[in-house]
Amino acid sequence: MDIAQLRQEYMRERLDESAVAHDPFTQFRAWFDEAVKGGLPMVNAMTLATVSSTGQPSARMVLLKGFDARGFVFYTDYQSRKARELAANPHAALLLYWIELEREVRIEGRVEKTTDAESNDYFASRPLGSRLAAIASSQSEVLSDRSVLEARYADVEKRYGQSATRPSNWGGYRVVPEAIEFWQGRPNRLHDRLLYENTGGGAWKIVRLAP
Repeated sequence: MDIAQLRQEYMRERLDESAVAHDPFTQFRAWFDEAVKGGLPMVNAMTLATVSSTGQPSARMVLLKGFDARGFVFYTDYQSRKARELAANPHAALLLYWIELEREVRIEGRVEKTTDAESNDYFASRPLGSRLAAIASSQSEVLSDRSVLEARYADVEKRYGQSATRPSNWGGYRVVPEAIEFWQGRPNRLHDRLLYENTGGGAWKIVRLAP
């Protein structure tokens, strides 16, 4: 197989300044709802990119667990690699890609922790197994083998039973956007790219970028 010859043409939609919402969160809601109604798999999966104090970038998949005019929320272990990098450099980029709709959304901004109440509420909503796993796993820690992790989980399951509450080292982050780009695939790679830039005071400027 010649990977260089793998191609896909984009033919579905167009993205015009005259047709988008003035507010990027309204536009995001419209696109997100379309993805949900279309039955797309893992519509809230997104790439999170962070940078260490030495400038080393890293990226991984996380799940979007909420959004509003304040920003975009995900949850994780506060002692994980991503958390350590966010502590050193509280800025991040998010990318959501809905290939079936030939769309992506790029979000860049500063990062802040969610409140304890928000983190507690979300943790309590998780399935029991996920709550126990969050307690048992020291995310990003080196393990000698999988049996170590499974033994920790079994111990936590025995100790906590059905009453697994949020540990202090686990919670949410909110990416407060400074820029949000909406990308729509178009024929001949002449894609539509509309960038919302935060100009302060809740105002946004929309500019078109070359593909």
